[in-house]
Amino acid sequence: MKKIYILSALIVVMAASCTKLDVPVESELTPDNFPNTPESFVAATGPIYTQLRSGYAVNYWRMQELSSDEAIIPARDGNYDDGGQYRMLHKHNWNPDHPTVKAVWEWGFGGIQTCNRLLSLFESTEESDAKTQTLAEIRTMRALFYFFMMDLYGNVPISASFGSSEQPATSTRTEVFAFIESELIATAPDLSTETGQLTYGRPTRWLAYVILQKLYLNAEYYIGTPKYTESVTYADRLLTESNLALVGDFAGLFMPENGPNSETIFAVPYDANVATGNQFSRFGLHTALQEKYELPFRPSIALSTIADFYQLFNLRSDKRNDTWLAGKQVDFSGNPILISTTNKGLDASYNGPNPNQAIDWQLDFTPEMPLRNEATMDVGNDQLGQARGVRSIKFYPDKNTHPSNRDSNNDVPVFRLADVYLMKAEAILRGAAATAVNGEMQTAETLVNKIRIRAGADEVNSITLDELLIERGREFAWEAWRRNDLIRFGKFEGAWGFNPGGQPATYRIYPVPTSEMLLNTKLVQNPGY
Repeated sequence: MKKIYILSALIVVMAASCTKLDVPVESELTPDNFPNTPESFVAATGPIYTQLRSGYAVNYWRMQELSSDEAIIPARDGNYDDGGQYRMLHKHNWNPDHPTVKAVWEWGFGGIQTCNRLLSLFESTEESDAKTQTLAEIRTMRALFYFFMMDLYGNVPISASFGSSEQPATSTRTEVFAFIESELIATAPDLSTETGQLTYGRPTRWLAYVILQKLYLNAEYYIGTPKYTESVTYADRLLTESNLALVGDFAGLFMPENGPNSETIFAVPYDANVATGNQFSRFGLHTALQEKYELPFRPSIALSTIADFYQLFNLRSDKRNDTWLAGKQVDFSGNPILISTTNKGLDASYNGPNPNQAIDWQLDFTPEMPLRNEATMDVGNDQLGQARGVRSIKFYPDKNTHPSNRDSNNDVPVFRLADVYLMKAEAILRGAAATAVNGEMQTAETLVNKIRIRAGADEVNSITLDELLIERGREFAWEAWRRNDLIRFGKFEGAWGFNPGGQPATYRIYPVPTSEMLLNTKLVQNPGY
């Protein structure tokens, strides 16, 4: 499963800048060792996937999720404040100097430039089927990085070559949309249709199709032109041409050994030792859960969700409810998880007669997060404060997490078949015609019920767009799609948690980092920043 990442760890050839193009071509590849077999092409393209996983599950994830109602990192008596960067994402008042805004721009364009560099190197190799497929894979990965950047930053520079001394100027979102679309349509026929071990974590034709489906679903927002029929077209191509199928065990999709499987179209594979970058267990649990989950390190208490979002998980018998830890906590034998503390240690506001009296308190995660300091979004760091907020175990705690770097082995899905079904349902609700696939007429209700049946929840008789957004929240919580969904549904300016809502549409896209504006004078800052 981790083969491509183990190979890529042995080949360190990274691009030197994000949008700075006048850099020398440096590579360990020479005319004597250029790829000439499928295996050697896979190994040589490793730096693309190393770049992808280096930022996907932390910084990219934070920009997509902490700016939504799904995830929050409050301050806890000053801990986890980090200059207010998480508070800015939650309250939608970031600026061009925000550290994550800068880091993700560098990550995304670093990936694009790595793709460009490898394309320039491979073009001179001998023609072969392996070369044709590999070039298609590289262009598809470049299109994926561009999708991420266009979704986050809107108007971004298009760079399709490597080594030019000319800095790229900002392109409009419409132009970037057209570039991504044309690249994916061009590369899809040359991509592998195989699924499983050999293609896991690499682009297949199904990845090209699902990016196109997602691109067209968002087209009315991205470029002002609805393309819901086109979105359904690519859903149907994937559903009729591939052998993908929903897995029966929802929880298994996110376990430490969760790939490959029949549902995941594209994932970012992680390995605690050689492909690091998944730190959900590090940031999202609680120190008192270490023994229960046999973790070789003490997790922090930083990351949780808010009561508004947790309330969506209200369907009876829904297996997705089990991805959250709320209320009084027990171990796997049903014994209470107790924390030895004092009256004052439990509640810093205690003013009774026995502040230092020893007590054993059962860990109790509360959905509500009352603030001790509104200006700093601080919930306190006594035991009550540390337990504020429901915790996610969707990416199930990994007992084989690396003890020092605290990286886990759970692969992180980017696209799943469940998304194909729910995107198609949404496109139909927005005006596209229902279509038949493999003899089944697929209405919006039919498609949603595929997800409900797998989750063990009651089926729907009808579905509205607002209800579909809720269903997407239940299905894709913490999978880095919530911001995209809220914008498309016109809900991104709403109020949740400590976000008062009502911010201008400016914040639907992030600013170009100040550092990039200084490096490339042809870049144009996004409106409002």
